[in-house]
Formats: sequence, structure tokens, C-alpha cells
Amino acid sequence: MPDIVNTEQAHAWNGPEGAHWARNQPRWNAVNEGFDEPLLDAAGINRDHRVLDLGCGSGQTTRLAALRAPQGSALGLDLSGPMLAEARSRTEREGIANISFAQGDAQVHPFEAGAFDAAISRYGVMFFADPVAAFGNVGRALRPGGRLAFVCPADAALNEWVTAMAALRGFLPVGDFGQPGLPGMFSLAAPDRIRDILTEAGFTGITVDRTEAYGAWGDGAEDAAEFLLGTGPGRHLMEQAGTIARARARRTLTDHLRDHEATDGTVRLRSTSWLVVADRPADSPDTT
Repeated sequence: MPDIVNTEQAHAWNGPEGAHWARNQPRWNAVNEGFDEPLLDAAGINRDHRVLDLGCGSGQTTRLAALRAPQGSALGLDLSGPMLAEARSRTEREGIANISFAQGDAQVHPFEAGAFDAAISRYGVMFFADPVAAFGNVGRALRPGGRLAFVCPADAALNEWVTAMAALRGFLPVGDFGQPGLPGMFSLAAPDRIRDILTEAGFTGITVDRTEAYGAWGDGAEDAAEFLLGTGPGRHLMEQAGTIARARARRTLTDHLRDHEATDGTVRLRSTSWLVVADRPADSPDTT
């Protein structure tokens, strides 16, 4: 891949983490799909819009955006080769013609200036090496008056999957997992930080609204526990513990998740996120 500055993330998403997400894409969509409609509504996509999906993964939101813009187009951009392969395969099976995918780093990707009417992201913008530079690059890719809309995790304590993992602190080295402001998933958990970054990147009309959705994490507590422990954070923590500690952690997590089983056995956990909307100024020059 040319033009990659976020090399650590590129390595991760082209290794076991990317393979895990590609392999488990239906499960991850079941976890996160409650945010799809609010995100797409906030982006204001119409029939002829050109849409950019940042950190598109296996392309669920890209496909949904393309369906909302049948006379327009959607481009999904991601670092992960395994996830993009899954995205292309699913798109072909679903017969969606107005969609394409590219592998690249949104912070430095050579977008055509003003090429998009809207940019969206479902949990794909928290890992930039330089978020101001990244959002500035995305802003230049939007036409004057174009809109950015994304979903990112709010405070870790408001996300029940994090609370579940924190229950393992007596067995696994949980440490400062989920602390706002640290690089990673919760880097944009503080609304003021979001506003500061986007303002510095040249956006206006910034709104940050709290939104919640319950996701399906598994068919029963045991299945959900195995899934959580197989995620990147779960694997990282388990790899640092001994055999006895891992077994105790698995039992503890399973017991914790039993309290979240619905009547049909599905484990449902609440995710709390920020729905962020910002605009490229209408009077900004349409140049690189």
C-alpha cells in the first residue's frame, strides 16, 4: 500500500485482527448495526450523492450508503486487506453496482479535491496517528458544503461490553483499558476533544450527540464470552495470563453475561456512542 503513515494500525488490521473481523463480520454487524440508520440519516445522503466511507471494514455501511444513493456512488476506504476482500465479495453477491473499495490510509490518501458530498464512518476514525491531519484530508475530499458524519465510542463506563471485560480485573491485566484520550478505540471519548480536532481541521457546524443501541453479542452467555475473549482486546489480555487465570476469567465473564441474556437467550449489551456531524464550510475553496 502506498501512502501509509499509520503503520502500526496497518500491521494490525492486515494481521490477526483484520482476519478476525472479516471472518466474524455478521457478528460484528449484529453488535453495531443499531447505529447504522442514525449515522446515515445524519449524513443526509440523497439519491445522487457521492459518499466516502472511512474505515469501512467489510463494507456494511458502504453498501447501505450506496443503496441510499442509487444515482450516485459510494467508496469504502480501509487499511485492511482481509476486510476489503470480504467487502468486495459481499458487494458482488448482493449485486450493488455503484460501489467501490480502496485500501489506504485516510490521513494521507490522495483523494480528489471536492470529490464527495458526504463522508461517513461507523467506528473507523478513532485510530488516526494524527487526527487533525486526517480529518483535514477528509475535509478537502468533501465538496464545499459537504458533510462529515461518524459514530465513535463514548465513555468506556457507558459501554456494557467494557464493563464486562472490567469484571476480569482480578484475573487479567486489564489496567487502564478504556481510558478516554489514550490512543485507540476511546481516543475520541471526550466531546471537547472531538470539537477541538474538527475545528482545527477546518470543519464548522459541529454537533456531538449521545446515542445508544443494544447489540447482539452471542447466542447465550458462553457463546458471547468466547466471542468477547476472541476480539483483539480479549486476546491481548488472555495471552498475558496463565492457564488457571484464563479459565477463571472465562467463567467469570460467562457468569457476568448471564445477566444480559434476553428471553430468547441472545446476549444484548448496550453501546453508548457519540454521533458527530460537521460540515466543510460552503465558502471554502474547492482546491487541494
